[in-house]
Amino acid sequence: MFFPRAWEQEATRAAAPRGAGYPLVSTAEPSEFLGTWEYTFMPSPFPGMDPFLEDEKLWPLFQHQLVMCLYQILLPGLVDRYRARIGQRHYVLEQALFTSVVREEHQEEFIEIRQRSDGKLVTLVDVVSPTNKTTDAGRQAYLDRRQEARSQSANLVEIDLVLQGRPTLDYSREGLPEWDYAVTVTRAAQTERHEIYSATLQKRLPRFRMPLSGDDRDTVLDLHASFVRSYEQGGFAAQIDYQRDPPVLLGDEDRQWLQDVLKQQNLR
Repeated sequence: MFFPRAWEQEATRAAAPRGAGYPLVSTAEPSEFLGTWEYTFMPSPFPGMDPFLEDEKLWPLFQHQLVMCLYQILLPGLVDRYRARIGQRHYVLEQALFTSVVREEHQEEFIEIRQRSDGKLVTLVDVVSPTNKTTDAGRQAYLDRRQEARSQSANLVEIDLVLQGRPTLDYSREGLPEWDYAVTVTRAAQTERHEIYSATLQKRLPRFRMPLSGDDRDTVLDLHASFVRSYEQGGFAAQIDYQRDPPVLLGDEDRQWLQDVLKQQNLR
């Protein structure tokens, strides 16, 4: 097990200014003088991940926004030998309802980095969803895609911003610091060794190194910057009712912290 040091740990500990790096999204007012629309962007009230996004109605849009933002941030840093594409997995959840069975189709996106010359998969960047961690069908679909990437000797990057459910990666946390969210990087050349970039609910999301081919330098991605852009472009500030409890169970300390943060920002 490997924990990144230096700037990765510092990035995990540091609390970023709200909306850092992007215009402060959700309301628009017409300008009397310019005849144009002026936008006021509304960032998340939290310094890192927003647990309210685990709502089953909000998560699919958030995951789509996050994957697209990571893709957009990733592209300029790729050298010409690589190409990035958005892939999709599909699966169906079945739920008994009285005398019938309700079938719910799910679609989740991920990022593939491939060699331009022969199309070989180099790195899979995948975002874990709540259904990947709480349902058998969702979990199996996620694990199948991971296994397919492993069979092609690809690097794996797993982004887990979900508090609920069972982790999709099994390893002992004994002797390791506590965390709520993590990016786990598994390099093709060292499949038993995980690089873990972690954060707690109360901290900024980390930057992490995304591996490419062995003879190329890693690409560094800022997960927090991607989250901020995803939250704002999705207009989630206007969709979340912060007067209600989040859709996940929190410990006493985190629950009190959450309430204090929302009160300080006049959201409760």
